[in-house]
Order: sequence, then C-alpha cells, then structure tokens
Amino acid sequence: MSLVIGEALVDIVTGRDGNSAEHVGGSPLNVAVGLGRLGRPVEFVTRVGDDPHGRSIARYLDESGVSLEPGSICARRTATAHATIDATGAASYEFDIEWDLPTPSTTRVPHLVHTGSIAAVLEPGCGVVADMLARRRVCATISYDPNVRPALIADDAQARARIEHLVSIADIVKASDEDLRWYDADRDPVDIARAWLSRGPAVVVVTKGAEGAFAVCAGGLVDIVAHPVDVVDTIGAGDAFMAGLLDGFWSHGFLGAESRDALHAIGPNELRDVLDSAALTSALTVARRGADLPTRDRLDHYAEASP
Repeated sequence: MSLVIGEALVDIVTGRDGNSAEHVGGSPLNVAVGLGRLGRPVEFVTRVGDDPHGRSIARYLDESGVSLEPGSICARRTATAHATIDATGAASYEFDIEWDLPTPSTTRVPHLVHTGSIAAVLEPGCGVVADMLARRRVCATISYDPNVRPALIADDAQARARIEHLVSIADIVKASDEDLRWYDADRDPVDIARAWLSRGPAVVVVTKGAEGAFAVCAGGLVDIVAHPVDVVDTIGAGDAFMAGLLDGFWSHGFLGAESRDALHAIGPNELRDVLDSAALTSALTVARRGADLPTRDRLDHYAEASP
C-alpha cells in the first residue's frame, strides 16, 4: 500500500483560446491519481472543504481508485489554482490555498510514502508532513518532489532549508530543472543533483521538459530523451512523471524499507528502464488537456508500440 500526503485543489484553466475550464488538481493528488489509475493501492491524506469543489475532488479520487483518508474533508473551503496556458502549452499559476493537515487515522503500514510541492513548504501543515515522513521511514520508501511554487514562498531561505531536510530523509527525489534554477540559479543541475544525492537519497531525478530527464545514483549518471508528442498543455507533466517513476520502482521490487539497500545499489540499466516508463507516462499526460494521467491499459498499449 502507498500513502500520498499533500494538497488537493481545483485548477481553473484558461487556455490559449481564452476559454476556461475546471480540472481537479494539486501535485500530490495527481501523483495519487496516477498510481491509482495504474492499479496501485493508494491512500491520500489531504484537506478539502465540504463544498462543490471538495465533493468533485472526492468523486475524482474514487473514480481513479484512490482512497481518501477519513478526516480529509475539514477545510473552510477547497483550494483553487488559476492556471493560464501560454503559446507553448506551459502553465503559470495563481493560488488560493490554506494548508493545515488532519491527523491521519490510517493504521495500515505503507511501503511507500510520497509528498511534495505546496504541502511540504506552506505553514502550518508542512511541519506535520515532515514529521509524518520521518516517522514512517522505518517501514516505507520515502519519495519527494519539491515542485516549487515561488508565488507561495514568503521566505526563500526557509523554504530551501525545508527542501534540504526532506531531501535528507527521502529515498527517491524528483525535481524539475525549473525547481533547481529557483534553488540555485548559479549551479549546474547535475552538481545540485549530486549534492542532494550525498545527503542520503538512493536516486535523484531531474526532468527537463522536452529535453528529457537525467538521474544520479551510486552507479553514476543516466540520461534519457523525452518521448515525442504533440503537447496540448503541460499541466501535471511532472506529477505524471513522478507517478510513472514510482510505478517503475514498484514493478522492479525496489519499494519498502526492506528494499532500501537494493534501491541504493540500483544499476544504470534498471534505472534507465524506470526513467523511460516515467517519461512515457508524462508524454501521454501532456498530449491531453488538463492533468489526465493514463490508465495501466493505455500506458501498456503505448509502451508496446514504442520502438
């Protein structure tokens, strides 16, 4: 079983044609949905309101095979993000969110715990999230995606410290090249990834949009190219990559605290297979409007057709 912790919200998306539409979103929610659609058992801890947006989120999770943790419907109102799509398909965001977190009631022992983005840096909930990860590390693989939202960060130095702390307790870290430019614009992304690797993770992955991705591990550096695709919009691209990444590690038997040593010893060929599957998951997502992550059948179909 996997446990995903983090924000859920409704994206109000204005497209290149000026028309607007609403989509359920939030980086951790997208990862939970991605795992659920790929057939992985997943529970989601979040904070939404008992309002139309909150109820649409609950339905969406249920339809995607994700169990919403009891107590998650506790907010005054459900968070929203206004997203604007530019000519390249890239999205910029403005958020309306308050982030606190209920005490989770789950008694099941997960073998994977994931968090990231707003949930990991926004007060007051970020401290609860960090504590939950630290306590579950004894039984679970910890994965983390900074997915930095500068508009919500009031203190850059404090946010960097929080990111570094979560990197130090994570086994799998995935960041974008944009995240690393925010973190330190003067350093090469490979150097940052290697520095983060030295803090404790087994694998640090960096996505580069249309240019693909790379990862560092004890066995060295692995580069992959992106799958060619006609981009509709990039909403959920990184989250889809994250879900595909975790699914790949799951398939290879690398998840759970008992597999931590094996994950640290992963070889370049196995890591390349995991990265390539993650890249395909992301490509199938950006080819559709909104963060519409693929099902297992759709992913397998395209994987079999790929050269």
